[in-house]
Amino acid sequence: MSDSKQALCRFDELADPGSLSVSIGTGHWPLRAFVVRRGAQAFAYVNRCPHAGHPLDWLPNRFLNAEESLIQCASHGALFTLESGHCVVGPCAGKSLISIAVQVIAGDVVLLEDPEGLARRFA
Repeated sequence: MSDSKQALCRFDELADPGSLSVSIGTGHWPLRAFVVRRGAQAFAYVNRCPHAGHPLDWLPNRFLNAEESLIQCASHGALFTLESGHCVVGPCAGKSLISIAVQVIAGDVVLLEDPEGLARRFA
């Protein structure tokens, strides 16, 4: 892995299915994001509701509904698919979470974009 790649978390830290809060970039305002797992795949999204712009998590690292089948917004109950972040129910139906390109490499969930540039873009 090149020096510009940031490992967001260890893949085995994620339950299947499961979710984990992560920070991208450095400084006073890193980008708040989260990683979700389904099977052998990991997906990452900016931790921001497309309806109201606030964080999605119920509690730290809690982004999934009770059945752990969908991402759920803590405030409005909107539901998003794990694989695409597309909203299937709620006030932002038809919209999507902002996805972040990641890949599982050598047991790490690795950011495929420049972390500082990504953090600046969504700050």
